[in-house]
Amino acid sequence: MTTAAVGAPGSPRRHLHALWLLTARDLRVRYATSALGYLWSVLDPLVMSLIYWFVFTQVFERTVGAQPYIVFLITALLPWVWFNSAVSDFTRAFNKDARLVRSTAIPRSIWVNRIVLGKGIEFLFSLPVLVLFAVFAGAQVGWGILWFPVAVVLQLTLLVGLGLLVAPLCVLYSDLERTTKLILRALFYASPIIYGVVDLPAPFPQIAAFNPLSGIFTLYRMGFFPDQWDTLSVLVGAGMSVAFLLLGLLVFRRLERPVLKEL
Repeated sequence: MTTAAVGAPGSPRRHLHALWLLTARDLRVRYATSALGYLWSVLDPLVMSLIYWFVFTQVFERTVGAQPYIVFLITALLPWVWFNSAVSDFTRAFNKDARLVRSTAIPRSIWVNRIVLGKGIEFLFSLPVLVLFAVFAGAQVGWGILWFPVAVVLQLTLLVGLGLLVAPLCVLYSDLERTTKLILRALFYASPIIYGVVDLPAPFPQIAAFNPLSGIFTLYRMGFFPDQWDTLSVLVGAGMSVAFLLLGLLVFRRLERPVLKEL
């Protein structure tokens, strides 16, 4: 591959068009071979929510979260599925389409951004589940719902930054794919999904604040559970999301050529 092909310039409009085409291709392939199609976007978080709701309301006496607990769970589980599935796919972002990555002149970051966008669209498609449960459970909606799009933007920022870090590193160090899966498994329980940041005893709220998902999930919940607000986690989460994006851009720029050689 020539130097010109690696860094070939192009208009932002063409890059956005390429991003959309790749994202649409991924979504078509994912749903064309599935009988349930769109329902897979909602089944995973729905089943997880029902399991945790049953365990913590019918089996054990719940001491964390807020009522209605099923809505409390779904408001964090839906974005968690977006986060978890995107980061998992980052580990194979370049190896999966190695030939296209080597031969095309579009920015290689698009192969990361297409995952974030595709999983984000699936997240948006799953929101009717939250609406339905909020209606049937009698959840009260307040002005805090305006924080919801802010949470989406922060999660988008965080995921792009993580993708620009994880995708090239997994090409250069193959063991990182399995390591990432283990980290995600631990991160599920270290994130305020089945509990809230305000439920943690001191000094764990301060420690949890340095998990950027704590602040993001707090913002998702504000429309239904304003008492879950935690200023520290929100501020730190926003700052860390931007920091991961900047770090990802820096690392990706330095590793792009080594990755192309490895592919």
